[in-house]
Amino acid sequence: MNKIPFSVLDLAPIRAGDTATDAFHNSLDLAQHAERWGYQRYWLAEHHNMPGIASAATSVVIGYIAGGTTTIRVGSGGVMLPNQAPLVIAEQFGTLESLYPGRIDLGVGRAPGSDQRTARALRRNLGSSGDTFPQDLLELQSYFIPTSPNQGVHAVPGHGLHIPVWLLGSSDFSARLAAELGLPFAFASHFAPDYLYHALDLYRRNFKPSSSLDRPYAMVGVNVFAADTDAEAQRLFTSLQQQFVNLARGTPGQLPPPVDSMDGRWSAVEQAHLEHMMRFSLVGSPDTIRAGLTTMLAETAADELIVAAQIYDHAARLRSYELLAQVRDSLTVTDQREREGVDQP
Repeated sequence: MNKIPFSVLDLAPIRAGDTATDAFHNSLDLAQHAERWGYQRYWLAEHHNMPGIASAATSVVIGYIAGGTTTIRVGSGGVMLPNQAPLVIAEQFGTLESLYPGRIDLGVGRAPGSDQRTARALRRNLGSSGDTFPQDLLELQSYFIPTSPNQGVHAVPGHGLHIPVWLLGSSDFSARLAAELGLPFAFASHFAPDYLYHALDLYRRNFKPSSSLDRPYAMVGVNVFAADTDAEAQRLFTSLQQQFVNLARGTPGQLPPPVDSMDGRWSAVEQAHLEHMMRFSLVGSPDTIRAGLTTMLAETAADELIVAAQIYDHAARLRSYELLAQVRDSLTVTDQREREGVDQP
């Protein structure tokens, strides 16, 4: 019987007063610690035109992180397929897999990862949109299979390499597609919780075994802000709360330092909206985190959790992931549910 793996989702946050260089150095340090603490994967997310997120060139940052670690899997959570030609993505990840064999994951999403104006700037004349996502995904997968003599276009490197492809989503669209294609599925419940249970049910009920996966494998996103006390964790959480309020107001910025209270910093409507969006957030001491994890794992039957933590202070961010690893290791298989025979992608 195996325990459920925990992984890291890093947005490479640029803190107020810092630069992207600082964000990258902090990300590598976190990845090296996460590797020692037994996390399964370290994923980076593609966002554009966001002053507080440094991972726009996602494949480049993946290479930096993979080059500074030795065993942890590194990948995208995700690369936004509508923004680039499938061949370009295949070449990028074929290069990564060639440099770091057996350690690269390719998570792909359908959203633009930005506002519509930025999306138009990214796509230029590619003519790609969310409407062609299934066809683009099939094309992307085709570049990784062994080539045939009459195949006109090859991903070099890329063809013949085993690079796990994941579908990411926040609704039922990618859940249905992942089930149809027999791919592992990751749901962005850490910021878009509404369709989580419906999407998981659709994915599991409709899953068709494939050469990639013989049974459903679902990863669930969660925010975790762990500290020695509930009060300190709640204070750390205010950085993310402020960042999302600013985003909702159309004024995205760098990750702000925490504050003692959010009183006066948001309206009642903004507070209600944010609390709804962030309801898959575990904030507190190790005991509080343990109770929340036990409930979440029981409700979702997740095969894996991927954890985001937009914490301003780097030492506090490291401490949060360290405490979470300790809680993870203290959970029994019964706490996490019976997982006999569940293979990892």
